[in-house]
Amino acid sequence: MFKIHFRFFSVMEERSSIVKTPLNNVLAQRRSNSYRRSMRSCVEATNLGYTSGHLTALRIPRSRRTPKSRDITKQVDPDQVALLVTKEWELSYVTPLYQFRHTQLKSYSKHLSAFIVSEKQQGLAIEVGQELGFKVNFSVVLGLAETDEDAETVFIQILSRQAFAAKDDAQKVVWSGWLTCVNGDLEYLRSLPSEFVSLPLLCTRGPESLTVLVKSWFEKTFDCCFGPLGINSANLQWLAALWIGCHPNINIQYLKLVWTLPTLPPMDVKYTIHPQDAWELWHSVRQDDTTDVSIEEVTRFIKGLQSHFFRHFRIELSAGSLMQVSTALGSSHHSGKIKIASPTYITTILQLLTECALLKMPI
Repeated sequence: MFKIHFRFFSVMEERSSIVKTPLNNVLAQRRSNSYRRSMRSCVEATNLGYTSGHLTALRIPRSRRTPKSRDITKQVDPDQVALLVTKEWELSYVTPLYQFRHTQLKSYSKHLSAFIVSEKQQGLAIEVGQELGFKVNFSVVLGLAETDEDAETVFIQILSRQAFAAKDDAQKVVWSGWLTCVNGDLEYLRSLPSEFVSLPLLCTRGPESLTVLVKSWFEKTFDCCFGPLGINSANLQWLAALWIGCHPNINIQYLKLVWTLPTLPPMDVKYTIHPQDAWELWHSVRQDDTTDVSIEEVTRFIKGLQSHFFRHFRIELSAGSLMQVSTALGSSHHSGKIKIASPTYITTILQLLTECALLKMPI
């Protein structure tokens, strides 16, 4: 018998009108121009055909490797790992960066700092208080790359000291972000010319206004473009299954799922399953624990949870959309937010997110 914590409530959708300021129009135009340039340069350089939202060379995977427990701190500096975990990140996809060089990070730090200061002097709001200036640090996170084709992860921090701070007060981090590629599609990565570096996944944390400026600088400097990276219901189901598969090695403590049902008004259903019950169901649908996880196994697992819920509450979860998944190992939301609470399975999660980013790119 499943141990179930069940709650549901109705949420009225509200719409708000936001008037565009000249700043919004200027930045939107910049992104539009850079996007067109990136589309032309990447497609001409790689001879890749494209359809709206998907690379024709890429396919949605029907199986994924079984998660393996791994002490990532043996390969990655523990201090750098600490910067990535236990925080919630907003996800975006990034098209290949033209003429990006890991050896030029110090120069990029100076140029992005100058760009932010310049934009602020032009009257663009930064929304982080009364600052005297900004300092940007680019650094490489060595060890996350899984193959020779994966580019090393780049971590970015923006620091600032407020106007009324004492002279000896240290600058505080006001924005963080990182670009990564973990087990990217080999055929696609090998098809890129040497002038391009693929770091398709961007994770950001901080004021949206700074995120916009950072993206704008990247677009101008590396002829790339960005887009929001939501996590659809199918990939949330994959995350739920992959996290459950970790339970024998590390206690996930709980599995929480949130569905939104198409009622009027929309209804959110929060479904919490005891980890051992979830693991037993998962184990029962697995063909062989030593093989890769298949999409058919993930589907049977989710249908099993939905069927059990229907028997108790006569609510058909399959009629709605899975919106959120969380365990003690991390959480993810369909809007494109991710929190990795443990570094043990970080490469498994980043591989799935890298796949999502590559599939979402418009070229």
